[in-house]
Amino acid sequence: MSADATYIGSSMRFPVILAALVAGAWASPTLADPCEGVLPAKGTAFTGVVRYVGDGDGLCVGPAGRPDRWIEIRLSDFYAPELNEPGGIAAKRRLERIAMGKVLSCRAGRRSYDRIVATCTLNGRPLGSVLRAAGGVEGGRG
Repeated sequence: MSADATYIGSSMRFPVILAALVAGAWASPTLADPCEGVLPAKGTAFTGVVRYVGDGDGLCVGPAGRPDRWIEIRLSDFYAPELNEPGGIAAKRRLERIAMGKVLSCRAGRRSYDRIVATCTLNGRPLGSVLRAAGGVEGGRG
C-alpha cells in the first residue's frame, strides 16, 4: 500500500465515523426532554415561551437558555398520538409549527409523572382548539 493510500484511508475515517454518529442519533428514540423547572402548584397561572416540543401534546415553556427553569406541560385539552403511533410525528411537527417560540398562558392542573397537566392559550385561544383547527387528529387514550 502506498503512503497516499494510507493517508486517504485515515483521512476518510472521520467523515465515515461522523456520518455513522449522525445517522445513529437521527434514528434513535427521542432523548429525555431538557425541561427541569419546578412545577407550579395546581391552580397556578403561569406564562412562558415555548422552548421545546416533545410530542404532539407535550411541550416546555420558560426563559431562553434556562432549561433549569423550563416547565414541562402535558396539554389537558388535546391528546395526540404517541410518537411511535401513526400520526405521532406529524402531531409533533404541527405543535412545533404552531407554538414554538410563542408565548402561552397556562393554568396548572394535576401532576402527571414529571410534568404538569395544564390548559394553555395561544393569543387568547385554547391551544387544543388551535391544534384541532389546524388538522390535529386526536389519538385514543391508552
